Amino acid sequence: MNNDQSQMKQAGQPDTARRNLLKMTGVGIAAACVAPLFTTSAAAAAPVSAAQTELKLGKEWDKTFAKSDKVEHKKVSFKNRYGIILAADLYQPKNPGIINNGGKLAAIVVGGPFGAVKEQSSGLYAQIMAERGFVTLAFDPSFTGESGGEPRHVASPDINTEDFSAAVDFIGLLPNVDRDRIGILGICGWGGMALNAAAIDKRIKAVVASTMYDMTRVMSKGYNDSVTKEQRTATLEQLGQQRWKDAEKGEPAQGPVYNELKGGEPQFLVDYAGYYKSRDRGFHPRAINSNSSWTITNPLSFMNMPLLSYIDEISPRPLLLVHGEKAHSRYFAETAHAAAAQPKELMIIKGATHIDLYDRLDVIPFDKMTSFFQQHLMA
Repeated sequence: MNNDQSQMKQAGQPDTARRNLLKMTGVGIAAACVAPLFTTSAAAAAPVSAAQTELKLGKEWDKTFAKSDKVEHKKVSFKNRYGIILAADLYQPKNPGIINNGGKLAAIVVGGPFGAVKEQSSGLYAQIMAERGFVTLAFDPSFTGESGGEPRHVASPDINTEDFSAAVDFIGLLPNVDRDRIGILGICGWGGMALNAAAIDKRIKAVVASTMYDMTRVMSKGYNDSVTKEQRTATLEQLGQQRWKDAEKGEPAQGPVYNELKGGEPQFLVDYAGYYKSRDRGFHPRAINSNSSWTITNPLSFMNMPLLSYIDEISPRPLLLVHGEKAHSRYFAETAHAAAAQPKELMIIKGATHIDLYDRLDVIPFDKMTSFFQQHLMA
């Protein structure tokens, strides 16, 4: 157990039944690559619901990073297999590289972190990889950000895996994209989703997971698989009772606003707040992790559906896992790497924490990711 995890055990815990429920499901400390901290305020800042039939996408540049003059950018939308309309940012290089048959380009779909929006880390990764010659797409998952889906602020290991494949559908139909050279890149909780998508969707030719979380594992078992069977049973009982409350009210209740520090939190929770709450770094009003919370019953499907059961079936397509040496989440990547089949690689970034791989350009190994995709997305 690392220092962050030891500190987590020492952190003060809320005393209400609802907060105990959040703690036991892992939502209170993990649901997200978010570090949702407990407050007494309600999630009143939830974004306006996106319509199922039409998305009204903003035209302004509202990212948490500067716009590059080396790429063309536009907002796009597409449906997933469940009929939910997803919003995304498409980035295309002005000076393309990796051109092959008919001038078509290799492409990369980018998603994550869990509870974030495309204007944050995924967009940053997508723009930089577009600068390096790829057509890229950063999307908002179903039920979040500018994407559709009702109710808001829920997640699903199935539907969100499908979101990756739906993004592959979209980008593979672009006239300048070679559909036989599409890779995906998942960050934090969407790293686990990316591995799951790559296992089932054989059109995906290469996959990178950066600072990866296995959300099904952490929600069902807690950090370091520390949740007992009795605790799990108690959590499921409480989630069942919450469903009655939601059914009576006619809508799901949300938990307290995330990442509002009270003092005394372990360092990795401070790091989360330092990214998501900072208007100079990662804050975005549509991000659950910055400005709202997931529904209380959100963990239910995650607690009964292991994401990485078939990770070995990514093979013979290549897998690259990137993680920080000092990340509290490092064990997720190490376990995934051990379970995967060749070809696979685990790259540990010396001195890096979990959050460092969200936006620190001096830490994220973009050269390594570029060479990986260049090598494995060749015709």
